[in-house]
Amino acid sequence: MLYTIVDAGGQQLRMEPGRFYDVPCMPRLMPGTKVALCRVLMVRNHSDTKLGRPWVWGALVRARVMHTLKAEKKFVLRRRAKKKSRRKQGHRRRLTRLLIDSIEAYGQQLQSTT
Repeated sequence: MLYTIVDAGGQQLRMEPGRFYDVPCMPRLMPGTKVALCRVLMVRNHSDTKLGRPWVWGALVRARVMHTLKAEKKFVLRRRAKKKSRRKQGHRRRLTRLLIDSIEAYGQQLQSTT
């Protein structure tokens, strides 16, 4: 089993090659653009695990931008007790969908056996 834990936009995400992930918006990236995520916290390749302090030196995750999208709407309700004062406000975060192409560590591309 091959996977990695990456710090992307302040979130720690477990990523595997060939899967889609939604990360906080990466502005000005067109669909099809290739990106490299270099803040790799951990790499797991079968039984071999490499931990970073804080990041794994020489590790890289190569991904492709699929498109941008918006998350589900979150509502913020504010109400003052006994005053008949209410306010409802909504917010949708912008996200970028990435397709993980490969995981590299120490200059070589790691292969998944599944």
